[in-house]
Amino acid sequence: MITLCKTCGTSYEFPDSPPKCCEICADERQYIPVTGQQWVDWPTLITTHTNKWKQFRDNIFSITTVPDFAINQRAFILKTAEGNILWDCIAVLDDATKTLISSLGGLKAIAISHPHFYTSMQEWAAEFNAPIYLHSSDRQWVMRGSPYITFWDGDALQLTPDVRLIHLGGHFSGGSVLHWEQGGGILFSGDIVQVTPGGKNVSFMWSYPNLLPLPAETVRGIMNRLSSVKYSQIYGAFEGREITEYADDIVQFSGRKYIDCLK
Repeated sequence: MITLCKTCGTSYEFPDSPPKCCEICADERQYIPVTGQQWVDWPTLITTHTNKWKQFRDNIFSITTVPDFAINQRAFILKTAEGNILWDCIAVLDDATKTLISSLGGLKAIAISHPHFYTSMQEWAAEFNAPIYLHSSDRQWVMRGSPYITFWDGDALQLTPDVRLIHLGGHFSGGSVLHWEQGGGILFSGDIVQVTPGGKNVSFMWSYPNLLPLPAETVRGIMNRLSSVKYSQIYGAFEGREITEYADDIVQFSGRKYIDCLK
């Protein structure tokens, strides 16, 4: 039976009883609660949780689980001319979500920023017959295999003529963002470039729950990589975390401030 970690949402399939801890949460970029490791099986999760939707424009939707589950990130559906792309993933895939996505035309592809958001990507891919694109540097963090998983290498991967994945590293070695060349350019950043409350700054961390920063050189590399990318908006990992104008300037300003604070 499919079993998920209650703290990070990663899904496993154990031949016997679950182990003492989730491998993702045992890593210093996540954590095991003081109350100890807790698991939930897939049927129970689908019974106790559902998803809510928000439409940002006619071709961008976000999906968030209610009540809160695990890290409680949001996923996005991008309606492109070549088909729908799911950016990042959430654990809950209930019947209502399946129906709504099917009504939008299904999924052409799934792309995920980093391992904390892999969750139940295997079920999403199988349901919509969609390939999953993960950077190969994070291969070791895949806890369940799937024939739909495609590992990619290098600095970028073109998904459609105007949508590409950009490898930035940082939070995870394979950390990536998604860039859509429409409306001045849109960056979907996950946890790799974290939009902070207020929508006027971003930040970068190696471990968010344990408050462990990234080295200045790593942040400088992320800034340099994004300096050649055209974008004016950023949609971050969590509800209310978006920057709707001058996002490129804000990333560069925030990066310089971050580096100054490390001195």
